[in-house]
Amino acid sequence: MPTDLIDRARTAVHDRAELPGMTLMEHLEELRTRLLWIFGYLAAGFVVAWLLRNQMVGYIQKPLLDIGLKMTMTHPTDAINFFVKTSLVGGAILASPFILYQVWLFIAPGMYSNEKKFVLPFMAATVGLFLAGTWFGYRYVLPGAMVFLVQDFGKNFTHMITIDDYTGFFLAVILGLGITFELPILIFFLSLFGIVDAKFLLKHFRYAIMAIFLVAAVICPDPSPVGMCLFASPMLALYFVGVGVAFFVHPDRRKKRQQKKDAAKGTV
Repeated sequence: MPTDLIDRARTAVHDRAELPGMTLMEHLEELRTRLLWIFGYLAAGFVVAWLLRNQMVGYIQKPLLDIGLKMTMTHPTDAINFFVKTSLVGGAILASPFILYQVWLFIAPGMYSNEKKFVLPFMAATVGLFLAGTWFGYRYVLPGAMVFLVQDFGKNFTHMITIDDYTGFFLAVILGLGITFELPILIFFLSLFGIVDAKFLLKHFRYAIMAIFLVAAVICPDPSPVGMCLFASPMLALYFVGVGVAFFVHPDRRKKRQQKKDAAKGTV
């Protein structure tokens, strides 16, 4: 499998060698410009999130409040650290559409003109899938984890859940699931560049299952099999969504569709 994938990647790179090139300095200048815009958007997002910091406390603490607990402050700087950390993450989420557009602008010179039309679907799908992942984590995984870990296994103990510990757990679940929901986007780019196709993904499905559960084991804050399965299940479903994406966007498939269109025009 690895050799097959490497050969496909080499072929994809070779096929794009004919695209108009940029010098190293032009690449570095372009990267500098995009990074400056990204930092600017992050700063603006942080300011907006900071202004909403008090509302975010209730939002973040709700899964804990639902089981009758609150975060515990154990150090004078816990509150300010909490506000800064959550404002940074919230600002990054708010600014993500603008950041993704800068990323797209950076990689666009290495794409064919007919591939650049995917910018709007790419933006919508990337943001939508990330938000879907965070919603899934907030709506199902976090409440379930709180009941499972605190009320069930922790019922015989006194609960003192600190701000730092709970915030780390909350962000691990929310961001972890948000990122894992981006799996179809990864497959989209691999397929767009001709590195993988639907047949390849289905053929090596057993390797994908192993990789998905390994990723779930790493990013899941709950070490139990139940928690790992909660992370892995949507990833498996999204893998098959990615198979469908690969079927439609692979260069060979798009060439065949274009040939059919050209043939249909020729017969008219």
